[in-house]
Amino acid sequence: MAHTSSTSYTFKFFLLSFLLLLVTLNPSLCFANIDNNEEFSIVGYDGDFLDAFHGDYTPPSPPPPPPPPHPPSLTCEDDLYGIGSLNTSCVLNSSLIFIDDVYIAGNGSLYIAPGVNLSCAVLGCSIMVNMSGGFSLGSYSVIVAGSVSVYAWNASLFEGSVINVSALAGMPPAQTSGTPSGVQGAGGGHGGRGASCVLDNTKLPDDVWGGDAYSWSSLDAPASFGSRGGTTVKEENYGGEGGGKIWIEVNTTMEVSGSLFADGGDGGVKGGGGSGGSIFVKAQRMTGSGRISATGGDGFAGGGGGRVSIHVFSRHDDTQIFIHGGRSLGCPDNSGAAGTYYDAVPRSLVVSNHNRSTTTDTLLLEFPKQPLWTNVHIENHAKALVPLFWSRVQVQGQIHLSTGAVLSFGLAHFATSEFELMAEELLMSDSVVKIFGALRMSVKMHLMWNSKMLIDGGSDSLVATSLLEASNLVVLKGSSVIHSNANLGVHGQGFLNLSGPGNLIQAQRLILSLFYSVKVGPGSVLRGPLENGGINDTRPRLYCELAECPVELLHPPEDCNVNSTLPFTLQICRVEDILVEGTITGSVVHFHWIRNVVVQSSGAISASGLGCIGGLGKGRIFEIGLGGGGGHGGKGGDGYYNGSFIEGGGAYGDADLPCELGSGSGNDSLAGATAGGGIIIMGSIEHSLSSLSLDGSLRADGETSGEDGRTISSIGPGGGSGGTILLFVRSLALGGSSIISTGGGHGSNSGGGGGGGGRIHFHWSDIPVGDAYLPIASVKGSIYTGGGFGKGQGRAGENGTVTGKACPKGLFGTFCEECPVGTFKNVSGSDRAFCHHCPSHELPHRAIYITVRGGVTETPCPYKCVSDRYHMPHCYTALEELVYTFGGPWLFSLILLGILILLALVLSVARMKFVGGDELPALVPARPGSRIDHSFPFLESLNEVLETNRTEESQGHVHRMYFMGPNTFKEPWHLPHSPPEQVKEIVYEDAFNRFVNDINGLAAYQWWEGSVYSILSLLAYPLAWSWLQQCRKKKLQRLREFVRSEYDHACLRSCRSRALYEGLKVSATSDLMLAYVDFFLGGDEKRTDLPPRIHQRFPISLVFGGDGSYMAPFSLHSDNILTSLMSQSIPPTIWYRLVAGLNAQLRLVRRGQLKISFGHVISWLETHANPTLSTYGVRVDLAWFQPTASGYCHFGLLVCAIENESAQPLIEIQDTSLPPEQQPCLHRSDRVDPLDHLRVSEHSMMCKKIFGGILHAKSLRMLKEKNAICYPFSFIVNNTKPVGHQDLVGLVISILLLGDFSLVLLTLLQMYSISLLDFLLVLLVLPLGVLFPFPAGISALFSHGPRRSAGLARVYALWNITSLINVVVAFMCGLLHYATHSKKHLNFQSWNFSVDESEWWMLPCGLVLCKIIQARLIDCHVANQEIQDFSLYSSDPDVFWQS
Repeated sequence: MAHTSSTSYTFKFFLLSFLLLLVTLNPSLCFANIDNNEEFSIVGYDGDFLDAFHGDYTPPSPPPPPPPPHPPSLTCEDDLYGIGSLNTSCVLNSSLIFIDDVYIAGNGSLYIAPGVNLSCAVLGCSIMVNMSGGFSLGSYSVIVAGSVSVYAWNASLFEGSVINVSALAGMPPAQTSGTPSGVQGAGGGHGGRGASCVLDNTKLPDDVWGGDAYSWSSLDAPASFGSRGGTTVKEENYGGEGGGKIWIEVNTTMEVSGSLFADGGDGGVKGGGGSGGSIFVKAQRMTGSGRISATGGDGFAGGGGGRVSIHVFSRHDDTQIFIHGGRSLGCPDNSGAAGTYYDAVPRSLVVSNHNRSTTTDTLLLEFPKQPLWTNVHIENHAKALVPLFWSRVQVQGQIHLSTGAVLSFGLAHFATSEFELMAEELLMSDSVVKIFGALRMSVKMHLMWNSKMLIDGGSDSLVATSLLEASNLVVLKGSSVIHSNANLGVHGQGFLNLSGPGNLIQAQRLILSLFYSVKVGPGSVLRGPLENGGINDTRPRLYCELAECPVELLHPPEDCNVNSTLPFTLQICRVEDILVEGTITGSVVHFHWIRNVVVQSSGAISASGLGCIGGLGKGRIFEIGLGGGGGHGGKGGDGYYNGSFIEGGGAYGDADLPCELGSGSGNDSLAGATAGGGIIIMGSIEHSLSSLSLDGSLRADGETSGEDGRTISSIGPGGGSGGTILLFVRSLALGGSSIISTGGGHGSNSGGGGGGGGRIHFHWSDIPVGDAYLPIASVKGSIYTGGGFGKGQGRAGENGTVTGKACPKGLFGTFCEECPVGTFKNVSGSDRAFCHHCPSHELPHRAIYITVRGGVTETPCPYKCVSDRYHMPHCYTALEELVYTFGGPWLFSLILLGILILLALVLSVARMKFVGGDELPALVPARPGSRIDHSFPFLESLNEVLETNRTEESQGHVHRMYFMGPNTFKEPWHLPHSPPEQVKEIVYEDAFNRFVNDINGLAAYQWWEGSVYSILSLLAYPLAWSWLQQCRKKKLQRLREFVRSEYDHACLRSCRSRALYEGLKVSATSDLMLAYVDFFLGGDEKRTDLPPRIHQRFPISLVFGGDGSYMAPFSLHSDNILTSLMSQSIPPTIWYRLVAGLNAQLRLVRRGQLKISFGHVISWLETHANPTLSTYGVRVDLAWFQPTASGYCHFGLLVCAIENESAQPLIEIQDTSLPPEQQPCLHRSDRVDPLDHLRVSEHSMMCKKIFGGILHAKSLRMLKEKNAICYPFSFIVNNTKPVGHQDLVGLVISILLLGDFSLVLLTLLQMYSISLLDFLLVLLVLPLGVLFPFPAGISALFSHGPRRSAGLARVYALWNITSLINVVVAFMCGLLHYATHSKKHLNFQSWNFSVDESEWWMLPCGLVLCKIIQARLIDCHVANQEIQDFSLYSSDPDVFWQS
């Protein structure tokens, strides 16, 4: 309908636009025939032509009857006493009174001046004005007549002007009954019926009225007079006259600022009011704010309203229009019925009684079919009636009832009609719609607010079913009610919303269908059948005595039509979503083809006490009326009376698919009989609910005796049995406050038995299994099927049943839940006993059973390991998986050992091929002229590597001055500012001090270099050592470059030395810990005492390099200069052998054990060195030199000259230049005193002042030294004597190196099995320290040359010992984990590598042992590389010197 309306309006718009265009282009089309009074205008175009385009073709109506003849027109000046002419302009300025019909016509304009009255106060008198020009009624001017007609180009009714035809009606149309008969004083009828105040007990108020309505067919162009009211006495007619008629038709604009009155006359207390007349206004445009009234007259009974029709295309007015009935003085609550107001352009009908209450109807007869009315408004206490049989009320827009309006269909005493109501919208506000018969309603939107729709189906089965269809929306608010005492179907495609308290839809049989959503708000009710509805043909018949339930309950029809033969009393069919916050109640409640149902905590769906009074399980009764309870799911309780029991009803029905009603007490002849519970079915076998969410209640309880308040004798019946709740659902959610109940009712107090419990069945559809399984039910609420209590000595009823559909494999119980963990179910069924325990021998000791989606259907049962660090299927750690893959711990160990040996052999062969002959011992005898003993190839100083050997340097050498300090970041190298006595003759003291300042400044380190060293010391000490050596090397190169090329040698006295930059040389030992400055003559000194001979230099201090640590052992470096000098007293071969033997002994000196290890050196000097050197008048002693402010001092040899072998050296120990606190190396009481020597000879003049002291057995005991933090590692890593078997040692080291790497990988795998955090801790504390020994060891084994191999082996040893920290971290992680987890899993396999078990410590401990053995073998390997002449350690001096 909306589409057709839109199309017609569009067509009309374009057609009118086209006609307006023609008028604009050729105005003659409108004005050519004005003189002939054949006006044409758009307003005058009555629309018949347009209506021909609507729908089907209909034959044209017969032409209207010709207008009645009228008298000749009056003239302006002669007859009307006006000014001007009617053909031009006529102004009436004097009042006139007429006694007969008046006709005024002309081609000009008529203007009635203000205050002028034209009156013809004769019933039915007519005043007609037909002007081609304009018509104006001046302010406060009045026209009074029975009929007033105005035809003009335009018309104006100015303020205060009046056209009044009230109570001046002529005769109403023939064959009408608008005027009442009799002497009841009833009102006249026209648009609405006249009221009647007669009280007739034999009639309903709706059946009593006065004058009847008429002229319905012409309400769009009303031209009828109103009717006279009745009288109360025969002698005189006191009834008010009817209203006249007003017809105004203008071509253009009409201004209504005055008033148009066609009201009925008042009848007073002795007569009825007359009915309103007719008013017709037609114009193109209307303005103003006047008043148009066709109301009924007041009287003993009020007259009915008249009819008003407005045909105006463009309305800009604020006109008040009144069509209400007159007041009834004899019955104030029953005014005359309202008339009709028809607005032609929007095709809208208004029936309004201006808030005057009435019981008298406004008749709405046949509605037009082409074109349809757009809107119908019934408002303000108007009461409308559609009295025709089988009629259709159809509008294109809305039907709006408001403010106490009543719309009735049919007659109360003849409820045998069927009505159709069709509209876009039915809007009801504080109003009532009554249907006597059946209603077929079809709207798009039905909105109700505090309104009622009452359907009385009567007793005729042909009209027992009403259908309400609202395709988009049905909303009930404010206690609105839809009531039917027969069958009612409510259909739609949108939403049905009962929004709040008091809203009600009820019928004997109620069907709601086809909605997208249904909401039953809080306090709202859906009910079927009616409460106390009585027993008649329309009340549903329950199937109480059927042994088998109707098939329609399980297989309902698909059409959702209202069918009185079906067992449902309330059905909701084909609805997507249902939200229940109120109440749904019925005997047989069925939800069919529903997707989701949500019942909130305030919601309830109930069939309690609405089942059978009798039934298959009805209770037995005594003759006095007392009996047992009804049975259903459980047997009813026995009743008791006077010492005797009588049985309750027996159980019946199928627990696996119940569909029976509950049974009652069985004594249905008594007023207090109890009924069983009804049945609630949600879904069907073919169409299950997708989901049911319940927080409220779902009840089908049996009725308790006396709970309805009915009073019977003290002898009472038993309770009714519970009904049935049958749920076909896919998923169910029961909230904490929810309850599903089919409990039995309680018996009477006098001994009635309790009713048996009902049945609840969950028929799950499409139970997902396997991986697709999802829990189909969440149950937090209550499910109750208990029997009712027996009162007195009556017995309680038995409990009912709660069942579910048979569950597939893996699931059990009513709600098809997964079998408990550790059980499996391989058969269909719901019994808990079907879930069998899984075999325990199939479960690994570190595993637990797990839940599986869909339950466990077969053995072995699925399980998982107790921790993610274990791996399926045996729940081994990653390490154990590796171990048991190769046959277990013992076999794996053997295989690993074999692989390690094999790889070590391959590695050794590859090493021999790669290294070649560099590893072979170089026992080549020294050539007589050679200056280096190759038996110890590491005696060359760094000076020999970096400088050119020049023999002449030793000839000009004056003195060697040693740097103080160990060359560390805390204590770098530095020179004392005072020049030694030996060089004072060849240097300028001031310039020397400046030279010392420059040297000391260059020797100092930057702060960031020490910071990097400190950081690396914490992270990885081998890297810190490498960084220190690199910084030392750069520092030495910087010093050498400064002395060699940057410094101008200004401190030297020799001009030649300053010019050639050859007087000073800076060198250092190979370990970069000892540096010295050599002073040389320039050749131009011209002094014969320089350079001094060796005997003049005695005693000479020879300082050791190194510091006694593993990486830098003590050693005496003898370069060319020192060798040349010593050769002046000692043969070079003797000196070389002495140095080699001494260095071999110094290798064994350990920092932290200087007292013991230096004792062996002193003994060696006394047994091997001094006896041989005494032959050449030389003696060497171990001594300490150059103590620094921090306490660091150098160690070395003090070489002195002696007179003979028995003489002891006379040495002056001069240490007074240092304060006591700066001399920590030797205790003051142990310093050598000159008085301790045997004698003082002339050689004391040759001795120099040396700062330090000689170390001997007594002074060693008082020697103090500080142990570093890494001192404990010196017991593992230290320099040892060579052991030989170099290839074997290399092979064993290769095996241990590979074994170490394998253990490291296994340990890391073990830590990863514990946790990723433990893995990262072991790996990164110290960072990657546990992995670096392997590449360091490979690099050492495959290096060329003994020197390089020994150096890399020391780094390898350093990485090896450093990695012990990582091993300790691994041990602590394992210990912590074992301490926290050992009690959780007591079952474990013997001899495995799991850190959970008692062997967690094996890998860390094995790694520690492997690293300690590696450390010792590396020491032997280093010794084999550095000491290839084993005779250096001979205890026999002769063997030592002869080798």
